[in-house]
Amino acid sequence: MTGTTAQTPNQPAESLRNQVRSAVIWRSGTQILGQMLAWISTFLVIRILSPSDYGLFAMTQVVLVLLNMLNGYGLASALIQRGEAGRHAQRQLFGMLILLNLGLGAIQFAAAPLAAAYYRQPMVTDLLRVQALLYIATPFIALPYALLAREMDFRKQAQVNFVSAAAGALAALGGALAGWGVWTLVAAPIALFSVRAIGMTLAARSLMWPSFDFRGAGDIARYGGVMATGQIFWFLQSQADVFIAGRQFDPHTLGIYTTSLFLTQIFVSKFVPPLNEVAFSAYARLKDDRAAVAAAFVKGARIIMVVAMPFYMGLAATSGPLVQVVLGPKWIEAAPIVHWLALAMPMMTLQTLFAPASDACGRPGISARNAATGAALLPVAFLIGVQWGLPGLIAAWFAAYPLYLAICTWRTLPVIGVKLRTLAESIAPPVLAAVAMGLVVGLADHLLPGMAPVARLGLLVLIGGVTYGALLLLFARTMLVEVIALVRNRAG
Repeated sequence: MTGTTAQTPNQPAESLRNQVRSAVIWRSGTQILGQMLAWISTFLVIRILSPSDYGLFAMTQVVLVLLNMLNGYGLASALIQRGEAGRHAQRQLFGMLILLNLGLGAIQFAAAPLAAAYYRQPMVTDLLRVQALLYIATPFIALPYALLAREMDFRKQAQVNFVSAAAGALAALGGALAGWGVWTLVAAPIALFSVRAIGMTLAARSLMWPSFDFRGAGDIARYGGVMATGQIFWFLQSQADVFIAGRQFDPHTLGIYTTSLFLTQIFVSKFVPPLNEVAFSAYARLKDDRAAVAAAFVKGARIIMVVAMPFYMGLAATSGPLVQVVLGPKWIEAAPIVHWLALAMPMMTLQTLFAPASDACGRPGISARNAATGAALLPVAFLIGVQWGLPGLIAAWFAAYPLYLAICTWRTLPVIGVKLRTLAESIAPPVLAAVAMGLVVGLADHLLPGMAPVARLGLLVLIGGVTYGALLLLFARTMLVEVIALVRNRAG
């Protein structure tokens, strides 16, 4: 395989715009199809399994997420951002990824009993040891991801992700129907990662002998190290609630909380990351033109919030019938948790958009410092809030996240050349329209007569969609046209 090199940063703006548009459509479009398939399977599985199964699985995910912060994707990002990335650099990256992930798998296997003792759940040991198999696949995903991202070729990635999502969905549904219980949640990601590793390697033609001679690769290691540091801080803030609650709550209560969190974080955890991958590659091309980076960031934030805000406000306004229809009667106690967590998610979504821009501008330390701030604020809030059970844990989100977002905004915007007023004016229309929509839907839910949950949910969704669309058409027509043009792959 010949060395993969990035196009020059000063390539024509129209060419880059077309590449970004194509990348967004392929990366997010097939992501949507893949996620729809995965969600159908996921929600069917949720109806079959119990909250306790999800509580046990959440306990293992704290360990898995922590070690996955160190699995080398920061090294892959360094290769994307690097000016030269010939075959030797690729082999060095492959060698780093292999050594790193074999080490992480061994650590997880050995530390599994300690995690089980902390949670006071012996079964956590076996679950974690089987999940250590996931690290074998990582090098065969991260290297081809870096090579394809350098070329802005997200079409092949999207195709592989769709096939692997299908494999994971089938494994999950098959395991649940076969009565595997919590092991269903372990088998599905193993199937997904295995298929993705094979598919990505074939798509990028990246199978090569690794090099364990790391001379000349110090920049990759340093960049990856800084990003890994930021990711560890991200772990401390993103997993602190489950880590803390896992010891205080029984598996059933923890399962109610984590499943509610999963439902409300679908957009920020499933849709925003692939868009951020495209954004990082695009920002890296524009890093020498700070004005272009600023304009791209503002436009990207505006488009994402156009979609995110009605999703969150809709979740909050329809949480009762939504939980009954999507999760089933056994999860009804999750409805108020979904309502309040959905209202907190817009802050999280906006905060996650900062890191790709500052990282691509050669300032990964900014996102690391932001993550460190969250790692200091959120765990303290969760430690205090958990003393009052689930209501206290939810209140901690609203106590800590506004301050965290404010600090991240103040620190990041000057680095990427964006003024606070510009960003606020850009995202204000979808925010205000979605809040108004949520109020209308909430009032409609209160006034509607008794009816079946499916019919009630369908009617509320229709009312919300019409209200939001009408508000944007009346007060933000240009923004609406811009989003439609992007979806239709027209020049915007």
